[in-house]
Amino acid sequence: MKGAENAIVPAVLEVVGLSHNFGARRALDHAGFTIRPGEFTVLLGQNGAGKTTLFSLVTRLFGSDQGAIRVFGHDVNRRPSEALKRIGVVFQQRTLDPDLSVRQNLMYHAALHGLSRRAAKSRVAEELARIDLTDRADDKVRQLSGGQARRVEVARALMHEPRLLLLDEPTVGLDMASRQSLLEHVRRQCRDKGLAVLWATHLIDEVDDESHVIVLHQGKVLDTGVVNEVVERAGTTTIREAFAGLTGSQLNGGKAP
Repeated sequence: MKGAENAIVPAVLEVVGLSHNFGARRALDHAGFTIRPGEFTVLLGQNGAGKTTLFSLVTRLFGSDQGAIRVFGHDVNRRPSEALKRIGVVFQQRTLDPDLSVRQNLMYHAALHGLSRRAAKSRVAEELARIDLTDRADDKVRQLSGGQARRVEVARALMHEPRLLLLDEPTVGLDMASRQSLLEHVRRQCRDKGLAVLWATHLIDEVDDESHVIVLHQGKVLDTGVVNEVVERAGTTTIREAFAGLTGSQLNGGKAP
């Protein structure tokens, strides 16, 4: 029955047979998975597993050597504008302008996506309220804490109301409270807005029992599914044990590097 339901639910993101090389090194090796509306999916792998390479291919920072990437059926190589306008991205490296205010950063991004000034002001107000930073709208980004700045980056990624949000190691450098707050905020977008999320991390405690998970190791997708499915197939009792069994290695726990 589950297979029949999945057949009629449109895929937000399809990755099929995706491979990519950097010289002689293979960064991705025939990786494949599917994400559907409203799913919070954790791309779980150690540093160097290929997570950032995957994000770079999905967002067209560079082209893939082999395979296909489709966003709502639009091939990112053949119809990049149709695919990319449906995606919001939070990169691992911080990309806000620290010398502009929070509002200016968001307004600039809205203009890049073609929103009118009136529409942009409305969207900025809405997203600032959502991340509880309305009172910091006119502060420079450099005055914010790391967690606050990350929430602004999420707000910026959602300004054009995409249906897929990609986050590459978004909690690196944040304290435990800020990490948890950011996780809860993004998961709430899935529940409230039907947003599909691909959250890349090497921290095992960022996977909860309700998450979908993609285990990525040395460029290969070793398993994918709801956490309890992956755990059951691995013959273990926890996702930490399942990851160790699949990859022969361990992941960091609750402490950020």
